[in-house]
Amino acid sequence: MRRYAPDAVEDNVLDRLFRAAVAAPSAHNRQPWRFVVVTEASPKQRIAEAMGAKLRADRLADGDTHGDVEADVARSRSRICEAPVLVFSFVTMEDMDAYPDAKRQAAEYQMSVQSTAMATQNLLVAAHAEGLGACIMCAPLFCSDAVTQVIGAPRNWTAQSLVTLGWPGIVRPPRERLPLSAVVWQLRSE
Repeated sequence: MRRYAPDAVEDNVLDRLFRAAVAAPSAHNRQPWRFVVVTEASPKQRIAEAMGAKLRADRLADGDTHGDVEADVARSRSRICEAPVLVFSFVTMEDMDAYPDAKRQAAEYQMSVQSTAMATQNLLVAAHAEGLGACIMCAPLFCSDAVTQVIGAPRNWTAQSLVTLGWPGIVRPPRERLPLSAVVWQLRSE
C-alpha cells in the first residue's frame, strides 16, 4: 500500500499496533527493538531529504543517470511525505549478550535483527486487522546514520526499516505470491 487517504490515524489505534508489536518473541526475551513514530509534516520532510540525499549520492556513485536518480529520489520523497504515519524500527544491542568471538557476536546481532523483524511483522499484521494500509521499506538499512541523526535516535540504535501507515486511499488486489510448492519443502522419512 503506497497511496493513503489524508486522514490521521488515531493514537488509540497506534497504541494497539505497538502493543501487538512488542508482544513478539525475541532472543533471550531482551526485546531489542525500538520504534520511532513520525506524524508531522516537518520531520517527514527532513527525513525524506536526508534519505534522498544518501540515495542520490549512492545512485550517482553507481553511475546511474541523473534523470533516473532524481525520479527515484522524488518517488521516495513522495512515499515518505504523503504517508500519514511513519514508523521506523531500530535494533539495539544494549541489552544483548556480548561474546569475545566474532562468530557468536554476529549470531547475537542476527538474532536481534530477527527479533526486531518479528515485532515489525506483528505491527503490520495488527495494522491490517485495523483496516489500515501499510508498506514496509528497507531503505533505512542503506542510510541508517542519516536516519538516526535526523530523528535524533541514540547512536547505538541501528535503523532497520520504515513502515508507512494510513487509511487506504486506493485499494488494489493483493500481489500474486509464489506457490507453496516453490517455497515449502517437507522432509519425509525414507
